[in-house]
Amino acid sequence: MVQELDQDNLQDIINNNDTVVVQYSATWCGNCRIMKPKFKKLASENDGKVFVIADAEKFPESRKLAKVDNLPTFATFKKGDFINQVQTNKFEVLKELVDNVN
Repeated sequence: MVQELDQDNLQDIINNNDTVVVQYSATWCGNCRIMKPKFKKLASENDGKVFVIADAEKFPESRKLAKVDNLPTFATFKKGDFINQVQTNKFEVLKELVDNVN
């Protein structure tokens, strides 16, 4: 399951879950829309990891938690700590990021 942020509270989600994977996106971002179903597919295949979509423009505090300077950016967090991030529109790159956070 994928949770879409409706408030700038990503830090709380990261603090309260062991492993969190975030897609930073924006409504105007075409590649973000292309990656969204792929992100949701990965979420359905990864029990025990929390998947979150955060609008990088609406939620600046959430954006600051990763190195977001291009969209879409995908970031992983483990036990409250930032682990890694990639900026991609390729499913294989996103899958590798998710697979490498255990």
